[in-house]
Amino acid sequence: MKKIFVMLFLSLVAGVGIAQAQLPVVTLKSIDGSAVKCDTLNNGGKPFIIDFFATWCKPCNRELSAIAEVYDEWQEETGVKIYAVSIDQAQNINKVKPLVDQNEWEYEVLLDPNSELLKALGGQMIPFVVVVDGNGNVVSKHSGYTDGAENELLEEVRKLLAE
Repeated sequence: MKKIFVMLFLSLVAGVGIAQAQLPVVTLKSIDGSAVKCDTLNNGGKPFIIDFFATWCKPCNRELSAIAEVYDEWQEETGVKIYAVSIDQAQNINKVKPLVDQNEWEYEVLLDPNSELLKALGGQMIPFVVVVDGNGNVVSKHSGYTDGAENELLEEVRKLLAE
């Protein structure tokens, strides 16, 4: 009997570790100034990606530009959506829209000047990317960027769609 209890307890503890985190309750502004509640971000039941960046962060800009080159193909194949979240502080917020326009990024852009969402998701450095499944569960997190890393994001999205 004791053995069964121990096995049951261990399986419950293990199950807690597997539980996926929901998006935190944080309100940001969109690039056009409207309020956006982050816990309601979605992609109509399909996976989406939250990519944190700053105008001054060269690796961030390389990553978002690399994704932009294949974004139409990604959307056609998987329906994935990208939310690009700027952590530029208030005095630099006015640089975000020109950067997005210059690079022709077709992402939904949100502003996180106090890094509230970044911190709530456990991010400490940028670029920081979070992959979220169609139910709003955070399924993976990545820090940093190396050329080609965007392909790993696409593979994660494909895996989620295959489940």
